[in-house]
Amino acid sequence: QVQLVESGGGLVQPGGSLRLSCAATVSAFDIRAMDWYRQAPGKQRELVATIRSSGSTTYADSVKGRFTINRDNAKNMVYLQMDNLKPEDAAIYLCHTGPLISRWDYRDYWGQGTQVTVSS
Repeated sequence: QVQLVESGGGLVQPGGSLRLSCAATVSAFDIRAMDWYRQAPGKQRELVATIRSSGSTTYADSVKGRFTINRDNAKNMVYLQMDNLKPEDAAIYLCHTGPLISRWDYRDYWGQGTQVTVSS
């Protein structure tokens, strides 16, 4: 049973911080790339950050320098540290992992999302 469960969202003032967590029940977690996406009302889903099995990371330009993605393979966890939050960061944040061809796993997996609201 594959499951991605996000937590840590909430209401924060502009300039504040939140740390999102994603608990992954998925095979071969340590060799999977893991992503955080976000979706705001009326907007397309946006890739926010990726962390690969090597530990290398990439970020959307809009969050570079403010967000940090990391992982704990021993706990099957992925985190997104969000600092200096802006109102435009408000969205549902979703954890994702894609196909793992080497393990004949061709599916995309998504969590249910956690709401982040940035407002004074």
